[in-house]
Amino acid sequence: MYTDQVPKKSIGQTYTKEEALELDGSDGLRHLRSEFIIPTKNDLKRKTLSSQSTVIGAQEELCIYLCGNSLGLQPRRTADHVNAHLRAWATKGVFGHFKAHEDSRIPPFVDIDDVAAQRMAPIVGASASEVAVMETLSANLHLMMASFYRPTKERYKVILEGKAFPSDHYAVESQIRHHGLDPEQTMILVEPPDPLQATIATSQVLSTIEKHASTTALILLPGVQYYTGQLFDIRTITAHAHSYGITIGWDLAHAVGNVELQLHDWEVDFAVWCSYKYLNSGPGAIGGLFVHDNHTQVDREATKNGLEGYRPRLAGWWGGDKAMRFQMGSQFIPIPGAAGFQVGNPCALAICPLLASLEIFAIASMPAVRLKSVMLTNYLEELLSRGSSRSAADGMDESYRVITPSGCAERGAQLSIRLKPGLLEGVMVELEEQGVVVDERKPDVVRVAPAPLYNTFSDVWNFVAIFEAACTKADRRKKNIGGALGALGGTQDKGWSLIK
Repeated sequence: MYTDQVPKKSIGQTYTKEEALELDGSDGLRHLRSEFIIPTKNDLKRKTLSSQSTVIGAQEELCIYLCGNSLGLQPRRTADHVNAHLRAWATKGVFGHFKAHEDSRIPPFVDIDDVAAQRMAPIVGASASEVAVMETLSANLHLMMASFYRPTKERYKVILEGKAFPSDHYAVESQIRHHGLDPEQTMILVEPPDPLQATIATSQVLSTIEKHASTTALILLPGVQYYTGQLFDIRTITAHAHSYGITIGWDLAHAVGNVELQLHDWEVDFAVWCSYKYLNSGPGAIGGLFVHDNHTQVDREATKNGLEGYRPRLAGWWGGDKAMRFQMGSQFIPIPGAAGFQVGNPCALAICPLLASLEIFAIASMPAVRLKSVMLTNYLEELLSRGSSRSAADGMDESYRVITPSGCAERGAQLSIRLKPGLLEGVMVELEEQGVVVDERKPDVVRVAPAPLYNTFSDVWNFVAIFEAACTKADRRKKNIGGALGALGGTQDKGWSLIK
């Protein structure tokens, strides 16, 4: 779906550590790993910041960082960009808004958001005019719904994925209440038909749209589902929504910088995202939004004559016509394009890390990043599958299973692994002890995401070896505790309390 270069055969053949090293040697993006600061195992355990190893070639062993789906690693050039901004502020003060520096890659403060939008556009498959770098994902979602959720007596429902990231659910519910409607009657939740099945088929999404088409005002879905890692068929679902005249928006938090996107060509109405995951821009980094050109035209003459010559929105001065921005007039005429949805001026300091990361993406290109990502995640799946097969051959219960779709066109970088009940805590403790960074979703899921800009096939191989050993250790410990509980003759909680 997203690349014509998806490998047609298994990545591994012998599945040895030596083979992983050979795969690393033939990786066309391997040079980009040095663009990032990868924490050492000692860094993760230190209680101070003063001894961080940030020098290329440091002797301390690096951690295995597979958590780019939660927080991407820091590019080395981030510090240069941030320091350049601080220096411009220090030496120019307010003049830094307008004066460029010959020795800086950072534009003047007043232009920095426009430059960021230009560099972001290729990542999401859009023209620069359709992208704005601003606010945070949740704030942008509210801004988009204020413009695109226009309920009527006939059409008022919102179709939402049932296990959407909580902030999306909160935003939708609060917008519904803001219009004086009842969420119970207004929200249509799309959920897996089988509780044991974590993913949602495209056909189910399409049938839900058909069923509620006559009463639906808006659809909001994730590009990549945060819990399972499932990649939704954005193009097909968007076209189906439009065939019924329904507006559709996408939360791309786990998709941007992860999979190839063509938002303009797919005629997506709007999309929002954050930039601290695969875009490596730092904790709580500035967000972004896309608004299709179909919705951003401005009739200046109509507006000047007191008519609303543009799409309704929550307006602010930074979204107003640049030529009039500092005239301090009271009539709002928006900038044509997504920039016209801006409210306040964006934090220039917050945009600097994003610019640093986007420079690296420009070196690589999204098709190349996606191709390597597919190979890394396929290799991860193959290794995990071999581990499960060995357990079955030995007559042992499987300690885990992958709940992310197996087809590479149905997922991004992330694999979500569901453990047997009672193993998660023990497995996570062991992984942390071994310098492996992944994240968990209680009660029993581990999310693992090889990031193609800085992860290697060796990272994946080493992770699987440590992970399988951790599962075995946690399972053995659980069984030993179970035996001890039986000997104590108490409930699990009571027995564990006595053991402690």
